[in-house]
Amino acid sequence: MNSFPLQFRNGHLFVELGSELWLLDTGAPTSFGASSSVSIAGEQFSLGRSYLGLTVETLSQFVGVRCVGLLGADVLGCFDHIFDSASGRLVVATDELRLSGTIVTLEQVMGVPVVTARVGSNDYRMFFDTGAQISYFEDDLLTEFPAAGSVTDFYPGIGQFETDTHWVTMSLSGVVFTLRCGTLPSLLGMTLKMTGTQGIIGNALLANRTVGYFPRRRVMVL
Repeated sequence: MNSFPLQFRNGHLFVELGSELWLLDTGAPTSFGASSSVSIAGEQFSLGRSYLGLTVETLSQFVGVRCVGLLGADVLGCFDHIFDSASGRLVVATDELRLSGTIVTLEQVMGVPVVTARVGSNDYRMFFDTGAQISYFEDDLLTEFPAAGSVTDFYPGIGQFETDTHWVTMSLSGVVFTLRCGTLPSLLGMTLKMTGTQGIIGNALLANRTVGYFPRRRVMVL
């Protein structure tokens, strides 16, 4: 079991390995970095230099924080994790970690976690994406929620875009929370729906709470 500094900066989630910052992104299938490899909890991983045209330089520009790479589902999926944003710590282990709380079942699409969220009286399958600074809800119901202003975001292969957002109340396994949700660019939104999902739950789910993320067992604990 290893513990690393965890921090939110400019709405994005980073882990500090050594003295270097890495963006934590459960929504990206592939990791990349400025170096050819990264070591976490005694495990060594080979890395490419980019993902869908996104390099370390453009990533740092988009998030407004100098970082050395992105840790995606291919790396994060090899461990158990406990995110403790209040204490600013991330616990990572190759052994099974335990945390008391509400269990949320995870599906996986191309290695990326998917949860079932309830909005109103309906259930929606959504990607759990710690690389997303806001959430996304691809349903006409979105505009019925209180407006929350516009946000500039980015997505690999798409670049930067702007979206109007709303405060959406939803729940996971009965745990209720409110997330700032936007809509994706049309092409990306269509691609999302082709996977049978209707949105993205971003890293705000982790703010001010302790969350267990256990992708090998396909469960999350809130």
